[in-house]
Amino acid sequence: MEPAAALQPVVAVRRSGGGATTARVSYSKERELKTTLLELLIYITFLVTLSLMTFGMFAEGPLLDGLYWSTWYDNRTVTDLKNASYIFYENLLLGVAQIRQLKVRNNTCSIYPYFQPFLKSCYSRYSYKAEDKSDFGLKDEPEWKYVSASSFSPWYWGSVGFYRSGGFIVTLPRSKQESMEKLASLRKNGWITHGTRAVFIDFSTFNANINLFCIVRLVVEFPATGGALTSFQIHSVKLLRYVSYYDYFLASCEVAFCLFILTFIIQEAIEITRLKMEYFRSAWNWLDMLLIAVSILAICFNIYRTIEVSLLMEELLSNAHVYPDFYFLAFWQVIYDNVIAINVFFAWIKIFKYVSFSKTMTQLSSTLSRCAKDIIGFAIMFFIIFIAYAQFSHLVFGPQVDDFSTFQNCIFSQFRIVLGDFNFESLEVNSILGPIYYISFVFFVFFVLLNMFLAIINDTYSEVKADFAVIPNEELHIADLFRQSYNKALVKLKLRKPETDLGDENLESKEFPSTKRKDTSKPSKGGSPHEKRHPKPPKLQKESLHRSDSVAASQSSVSPEEFQRLLRQTSELEKELNSANAKLSRIMKSMQQLKNASGKTTQ
Repeated sequence: MEPAAALQPVVAVRRSGGGATTARVSYSKERELKTTLLELLIYITFLVTLSLMTFGMFAEGPLLDGLYWSTWYDNRTVTDLKNASYIFYENLLLGVAQIRQLKVRNNTCSIYPYFQPFLKSCYSRYSYKAEDKSDFGLKDEPEWKYVSASSFSPWYWGSVGFYRSGGFIVTLPRSKQESMEKLASLRKNGWITHGTRAVFIDFSTFNANINLFCIVRLVVEFPATGGALTSFQIHSVKLLRYVSYYDYFLASCEVAFCLFILTFIIQEAIEITRLKMEYFRSAWNWLDMLLIAVSILAICFNIYRTIEVSLLMEELLSNAHVYPDFYFLAFWQVIYDNVIAINVFFAWIKIFKYVSFSKTMTQLSSTLSRCAKDIIGFAIMFFIIFIAYAQFSHLVFGPQVDDFSTFQNCIFSQFRIVLGDFNFESLEVNSILGPIYYISFVFFVFFVLLNMFLAIINDTYSEVKADFAVIPNEELHIADLFRQSYNKALVKLKLRKPETDLGDENLESKEFPSTKRKDTSKPSKGGSPHEKRHPKPPKLQKESLHRSDSVAASQSSVSPEEFQRLLRQTSELEKELNSANAKLSRIMKSMQQLKNASGKTTQ
């Protein structure tokens, strides 16, 4: 979808009877600008549609009291529950809650020989290879048997481990009293053992007031160091898409989005057929393919989500005593939101493709492309120093300061230091190396390296701006195009007389100054009667031809890319000449020294 891709400069050469050659340039910048603005308008419509579519979108007492709300705030019993639970009186508990645990096997770690007489068991931290899948306890009941999960089930990234799906699962009854009895039985028979590494409590609710599902996961991790770490995940997602009038408006936006994607696919297919391998040499084309691929994934996920929610609701309505696994949909909804966020980001970045006709944007892109090598060299030096400080801080402050407990935390903490968002008091755990580290890091990274980076950008921008200053400004401004369109509209509405086409003449004079001069001096097809009666002498014809060629040569413009390439070649040639001059100077100096030495020898 290159703007005005079909518009290529066409030069028609025509020879007259006298042998004179006249070059007529038919490349229309006005037409190119109109085509680009039209594509920009269509793309902004697609971007607005995409934005609208994306923005539309373990204690028995506390746990059971939170799951089963059977009384009002004044302790009056709720009589219209119909064997259902409304958390905070507004959120319907869907189905029942589920408790799941993951265990590790005994003797999954090594004990030093000196301590083997004192320690008979060793349970390592959780890993997939160390997981215990054997039945235990009351083996006849389902909660004491291991249940495998499907390969597509999402894993959970906790504070101290990465936990897979599956495990030993307990499904709580719908009655609060029955749930208390079941939990008491599990505690009495030791359902949680020494090898337990994580316990998950999952349940889902639905709030009809705002049409949102809330998928809740409460997690208790038991690390190998002892103790317990608690965390939670709450996903509020809109799985029932079309309820209100605004939802149907978003549905129309989704249909328009699908039509846009279909149109873009056809356009890209035509471009690939026409350009073949040349198509893949443009970064903008790769960005187009990325946007189309992500959009197709988003459309497929929306269809899958709608079907899956319908199946889950049918299962839930048919049997209210099962656990509805909405966590699977909530997890992939989060992944979908992340992917669509990347898609929207690159969709906004693509606007730069359509505003490249601006001189300012050309200067910006030229600056970045010209200083790319310098920035890469600077980045290598910057990250060498940055990683050296990160390793130093991790070794010195890691055991005592949480911000430096891991190497990744050190990297982020140092970026916070550069931005000024850091607590210096945390470094006082080492009263000698702490201040030295902080002061030297701020000096070298903030005052030296960052200013070098800004100097590279500033110097390159100054060079590019100076280069553009000597290029003739033949840019067609948008204001001229709008003024011409406004004048034509007034003429069509008969609000202005079509006396003169000043707007067109001014626009054409900005586009084709050389062509216009050559057209005005060009004789007609048959020649005027005056020219036939008074032909020019051969000398005057030769001078006129030479003058017209010189005018055409003086009016021919050089593109910014060609000028920059010539400028770089001139700079390289200047460096080679200076190098050759320096070598010649050294040779002359050596010859002079040899001459002086030979003179002294003869004496």
